[in-house]
Amino acid sequence: MGQSSEAGTDPVQDIYELGDRPPLGVVPKKMHAFCVRQDRFGQPKDAWQREIINVPAIGPKDVLVYTMATGINYNNVWAALGFPVDVIKDRQKKGEPEDFHAGGSDCAGIVWAIGAEVDNVKVGDDVVIHSGWWEPDDPWVLAGKDPMLAPSTRIWGYQTNYGGYCQFTKAQSHQCQAKPSHLSWEAAACYMLCASTAYRMLMGWAPNVVEEGDVVLVWGAAGGLGSMALQITATAGGKPVAVISDESKRQFCLDHGAVGCINRKDFDHWGPMPDTDSPDWGEWMKGARAFGKAIWDAVGERKSPKIVFEHPGEATLPTSCFVADIGGMVVICAGTTGYTVTMDLRYHWMMQKRFQGSHLANDEQAAAVNQLLQSGEVDPCLSGTFSFDEIGHAHQIMHDNTHPYGNMACLVNATEPGLGSR
Repeated sequence: MGQSSEAGTDPVQDIYELGDRPPLGVVPKKMHAFCVRQDRFGQPKDAWQREIINVPAIGPKDVLVYTMATGINYNNVWAALGFPVDVIKDRQKKGEPEDFHAGGSDCAGIVWAIGAEVDNVKVGDDVVIHSGWWEPDDPWVLAGKDPMLAPSTRIWGYQTNYGGYCQFTKAQSHQCQAKPSHLSWEAAACYMLCASTAYRMLMGWAPNVVEEGDVVLVWGAAGGLGSMALQITATAGGKPVAVISDESKRQFCLDHGAVGCINRKDFDHWGPMPDTDSPDWGEWMKGARAFGKAIWDAVGERKSPKIVFEHPGEATLPTSCFVADIGGMVVICAGTTGYTVTMDLRYHWMMQKRFQGSHLANDEQAAAVNQLLQSGEVDPCLSGTFSFDEIGHAHQIMHDNTHPYGNMACLVNATEPGLGSR
């Protein structure tokens, strides 16, 4: 394991309490972590439990980060449930020995040790970590192609072990971005997964990228992903229209860049599209057209979305594909309402629309969105801060859809909220 020459001469303890910082660069043998095990799969509040595990060894291109705070994402709700993928079993099939999942796909902390080939960060740097992980010897990556399309790409902290719910986090050095100095540790820890994912969706699929005056329809606009999409669209000069499920979310969306909001509960045509030969199809089309008019009303002109920012999937996709403009794009990164796709292909090919899948972000995209946070143009939308021992609770309220708007974070070694530097 790489260590800094600044490590000092104090004897290394086997384990340190959270917030009881070792000398810079000193790496103990053990650490505190929140883990899931296969015999605990189920409700997140029970599946996630605090344990003491070994601090992992790092490779030549890896870093070990002293975790100050971590973000909460839905992927580790899935990890707790063991559905749709048993991430532990999946890693064991690849030859990894651990019988636990120590997750967390967002993190802010201090670089504590570096591998022998790391030259982009140094011990002592304050960093945030983006969640794009790939094998460093992947031929696709070595050829200079987009790593997000490489066969070895994984979601760090979900498909890899030792994520942000660990006292010491293991990541690849290319994942590190400079922490915005004006943000607290918890605010810096909560945004990168959602922000980088949203940035790639909106800016990564030329020519369907946000430009001045473009209308962008944002589903789930008050959530972690949607709140990032609103702001990224607005900074690019676009006109984001927020889709909400409750009127209490309207002002939040307007405050974060939306030009208007549509309450999806004002419509009842959601779900798979009826067969076009069915008598129910006409009623469905009436609902879809009414929703399209609501977009025009929100924008203040008869202008349809150049981009539809999708993640609900099954329930909303037929409408999303219908309302997208001629030559427009529906870009999707999840299927929170289901995975089965229905759409009227006549509108798709005749109007030359695009249906694009998107996943995570590469280094350049993560750096670009992090710059928007550095400059203050995008707010991380920290909505709730919890203690380390509330990691299971935070996942449970996300599972139950009772979590606050925006993004949540849990403190790790930053044992008090509001601290932004060392």
